[in-house]
Amino acid sequence: MPEKKLFLLDGHALVYRAHYAFINRPLINSKGLNTSAITGFVRTLWDLLRNQKPTHLAVSFDLSGPTFRHEMYKPYKANRDAQPEDITTALPYIEKIIEGFKIPIVKLAGYEADDVIGTLAKQAEKEGFKVYMVTPDKDYAQLVSENIFMYKPARSGNGVDILGVPEVLEKWDIANVSQVIDILGLQGDSVDNIPGIPGIGAKTAVKLLKLYDSVEGLIANSDKLKGKQQEKVIAFAEQGILSKKLATIDLNVPIQFNADTYIIEEMDKEKLSVLFKDLEFRTLAKQILGEGQTAGTQQNLFGTSGTAATDVHKRQDFNKTPEYALVENNLSNVKHDYKLIDTPEKRAKLITQLEKQKTISFDTETTGLDAHQAELVGLAFCFKAKEAYYIPFPEDQEETKKLLHEFKAILENPAITKVGQNIKYDMTMMKWYDVEVKGGLEDTMILHYLVEPDLRHKLDYLSEAYLKYKMEPIENLIGKRGKNQLTMRDVAVDKVVEYAGEDADITLQVYMELQKKVEEEKVTDIYKKIEEPLISVLCQLEYEGVRIDPDFLNNYSKVLGKQIADREKEIYKKAGVEFNIASPRQVGQVLFEKLKVPYRWRKTSSGQYSTDVDKLTELSRDHEIIKDILEFRKYAKLKSTYVDSLPKLINPRTGRIHSNFNQSRAATGRLSSENPNLQNIPIRDAAGREIRKAFIPRDKNHTLIAADYSQIELRLIAEISKDEAMMEAFIKGNDFHRATAARVYGVPYEEVTADQRRNAKTVNFSITYGAGSTNLSRQLNIKRGEAKELIENYFKQFQGLKEYMDKTVDFAREHGYVQTLLGRRRKLKDINSRNNLGRSNAERMAINTPIQGTAADMIKLAMIDLHKALKEGNYKSKMIMQVHDELVFDAHNDEIEKLSALIEDKMKNAIPELKVPIVVEVGLGQNWLEAH
Repeated sequence: MPEKKLFLLDGHALVYRAHYAFINRPLINSKGLNTSAITGFVRTLWDLLRNQKPTHLAVSFDLSGPTFRHEMYKPYKANRDAQPEDITTALPYIEKIIEGFKIPIVKLAGYEADDVIGTLAKQAEKEGFKVYMVTPDKDYAQLVSENIFMYKPARSGNGVDILGVPEVLEKWDIANVSQVIDILGLQGDSVDNIPGIPGIGAKTAVKLLKLYDSVEGLIANSDKLKGKQQEKVIAFAEQGILSKKLATIDLNVPIQFNADTYIIEEMDKEKLSVLFKDLEFRTLAKQILGEGQTAGTQQNLFGTSGTAATDVHKRQDFNKTPEYALVENNLSNVKHDYKLIDTPEKRAKLITQLEKQKTISFDTETTGLDAHQAELVGLAFCFKAKEAYYIPFPEDQEETKKLLHEFKAILENPAITKVGQNIKYDMTMMKWYDVEVKGGLEDTMILHYLVEPDLRHKLDYLSEAYLKYKMEPIENLIGKRGKNQLTMRDVAVDKVVEYAGEDADITLQVYMELQKKVEEEKVTDIYKKIEEPLISVLCQLEYEGVRIDPDFLNNYSKVLGKQIADREKEIYKKAGVEFNIASPRQVGQVLFEKLKVPYRWRKTSSGQYSTDVDKLTELSRDHEIIKDILEFRKYAKLKSTYVDSLPKLINPRTGRIHSNFNQSRAATGRLSSENPNLQNIPIRDAAGREIRKAFIPRDKNHTLIAADYSQIELRLIAEISKDEAMMEAFIKGNDFHRATAARVYGVPYEEVTADQRRNAKTVNFSITYGAGSTNLSRQLNIKRGEAKELIENYFKQFQGLKEYMDKTVDFAREHGYVQTLLGRRRKLKDINSRNNLGRSNAERMAINTPIQGTAADMIKLAMIDLHKALKEGNYKSKMIMQVHDELVFDAHNDEIEKLSALIEDKMKNAIPELKVPIVVEVGLGQNWLEAH
């Protein structure tokens, strides 16, 4: 007889866990629905079904309303934050999906899910079941027995964690499982508002239980305690007993386990199909309803309804199920006419048609993703929905150039608007074939970014969102990523015609839909004045690239290698043991178990000590070994991420690196870059700054010029808020941080100390980004009360700033968005949330976005103006990089003086008529560090 395995899922705990797993990058579908919690829950459920092969299954949810614990103690869970609206919206979908899987949902008024699960678990155990309680909630540890286990699902790269009796005893450092309740009773629980006994934390609770076995035992032996501990145990004895009761899972819930009710049944595919389509779950739908797994692993997943436990392993063959489609419309069922243009006559006819158009969509097919190394395979045009034309090009590059130049006049015609998805890529490809794309540029990716800056902007997503049309995945033509992946040149031309034609056609159709949205959202000006002209600027900047010195990097790699080895030896010596310093788990064990460094934070979801940089930095002040570990990490990251990687990115065609600058990634409007990510090259410490020495002029006739806005965001805060004290400091040309310190500390400007200035600088940059007293106390290494007083004094001195911040949040609450000085908008869907975390994050964004976004707009305008001036003035110098608030140029030595003045002028006056003076620092050098 097969083993009977019952899995009981704590619904709310898993939903919350899934929601917060995606909190920094929520999954939003085309309807604006946050599907993070739904996606995470379904993935957990599917993983469990596929890999654990349960015979029986149920899900339990908490019901709203009071429970028996509220009758015992009215403030129970009173501190709980309101449920995030996204979870409230997600729960009905999740319950319908569970019903679609034909899994029973069990819940009972007056009881919590853990009470229901605990009762069922104990009853099922008596009937010979192995029971797995699927939850991240630590409280369930009290229920673990020989046949009842805690099952913590995989998360963040960590595997599934299954805890039986030995694991619970070791993890909690207790003698028997029942003492879990005693620990919870003694230490209390701030989340559930269980008071515990003041002054007793987790470690103290364990020590006391080793001596006195239980809460009751401790109270009975309180005379053996000393000092304040004795006083508190005596004074709060009743509270301790109450807390233990509140933490105890009730095993006598009026519910009866019936094995037949929980047998796994065949899912309702039709119901799930409708739900997955509505939610736009393409990948999950394919996994669960469509393509399935290989025959060996997919067998025996779901049984048929009404079977006994012994028959549960008769499973469906998912491989017979047709592939699932997210939306009904696609190439196979939508009438379209995509033509192959492969003769001189056909090309001539197409050119005649294109010459008559005001707007055309075009798309390139190439051999790779890097436009600076790929070769052109074909070109698609579209000027009428559902019609497109594809011109293939031969492998011979000279012949390709010759054929392409038949279309040069079309692509360079300023009277014809060009539409594209990430059109900069196609323009760059054209540039390498001596074609300069001119005319209006309409980029669907950027247009959608302006309308919905926090959503995805890929064409397949836009197609489904706006056209309800599923595009052909490129993997269907060239295969999945890997060494066996083909290029478009290897694909039969008739397939490429369909694929490329669809790209150009759908791009044009999406553009027509987005035009309305851009007008509705009032972001037309931002596109026309900033984002559209910037496309050509970035295209040219990327095309130029920047020269780096590989010999310098190779030598520096050796220097870093030695520093890493030195730190490693020092760490091993101080630790008294060798271990993997790159492993967070092993670092945690050495620091907090072997060396007994005090650990005062929660462990990670997988039970590990957190060793992130913030926590280790805080501890490093008192422990030398932690300083060494942080330095080891820093050197190792610099070496692998930059020093060893940059030489590999040198383009063999040009001898330079060509970073890709993205206009549609950061919701604030800032540019990001990749391959390499120039924005992340460290500048704050000497080891990171050294990397900038590798960036050098293109030849001996050039010098690097780096121009950097000075304190641009602080100046813009002063400008936008109109705070008189801030404006006065900048207008007078004072050291702003010193001026701030003088006001906050109430001392004359000349008498400000270095520490006071440092503190003021931290406050200046922190408060305007929403940092509170806890955050500030950590940054300045001062007491929280001191930080609170500092913040209060700050806002007394800068009342205009506080008023601006309050008004901005109020505006966001009323309108649902904020905007920059120039009108760039960002929607804030959580600004009126009842959930404190979601709302406070939105409030921080509301304050930060107009400032950071205006700074982003400003440098973009400066780039546009400089690009135009360099072109009109026939300069030999080139703009080659943009990094945060800095622009870098390959300056021809004959033009240095004239160019320096031009750069400063255009950057200062990018947004005219500002009252706060804008300061630009311009430097020269034979490498980037020297110029900066």
